[in-house]
Amino acid sequence: MSSASETKHQLHAACLAFVEQRMATCQAAIDAAQESANSETKSSAGDKYETGRAMAQNERDRNAVQLHEAKQLLGELQRIAPDRACDAVRPGALVTTSLGRFYVSISAGKLTVDGQDYFAVSAAAPVAQALSGKRAGESATFNGKAIRVEAVA
Repeated sequence: MSSASETKHQLHAACLAFVEQRMATCQAAIDAAQESANSETKSSAGDKYETGRAMAQNERDRNAVQLHEAKQLLGELQRIAPDRACDAVRPGALVTTSLGRFYVSISAGKLTVDGQDYFAVSAAAPVAQALSGKRAGESATFNGKAIRVEAVA
């Protein structure tokens, strides 16, 4: 079983891998859409050519927005120091509650470390908002249910 600090480092690394994969996927889609737009050849049906280029440009733009969002997630993650201990729920905190374990960082979903499931949630997530500032032993209400903070690291 890892210490809380080791677990936070592993979760932080998993979140980083999540963001990097997302950025790579977006970049590949942008490149493919650009290649598609560039390879559209002018045919006798000019409208078909213009429609194909417009569709490729729309796809490129949509993926560019997603890439920008992924870069913002990376920025949020880089502001978190996983080796800094937390005594209250805030970004960077590893929180054990009566409803599960959370790593307050970015929204990366369920992550498993040493056979334990954790949910990487952003500080803006409703559960993180409900728990914000709480310490071990304190409770909050989330979705109409009482949630008890058992540990914060």
